[in-house]
Amino acid sequence: MDKSMLGDLDSLPEADKQRMSTMIDQLQIRDSLRMYNSLVERCFTDCVDTFKHKSLTKPEETCIRRCAEKFLKHSMRVGLRFAELNQGAATQD
Repeated sequence: MDKSMLGDLDSLPEADKQRMSTMIDQLQIRDSLRMYNSLVERCFTDCVDTFKHKSLTKPEETCIRRCAEKFLKHSMRVGLRFAELNQGAATQD
């Protein structure tokens, strides 16, 4: 967790800071798992056509690789844009 997120919580007792830190960590883990599950579901649905083979075919592998790359690039771009907007809002205060 980014400890700078707790900077505004200096007035809280240490126990409350620890609880907030734990809660933020849990939220980040939950969000990471949601993103991973969404990636797996979307790419599997889009790329896997049949269950004739034990392993993925070459076209399925290629499709999944491209799908995952697109998904992760998109997520990264959205995260960066969100950070930019947050920073812009913070400087306006």
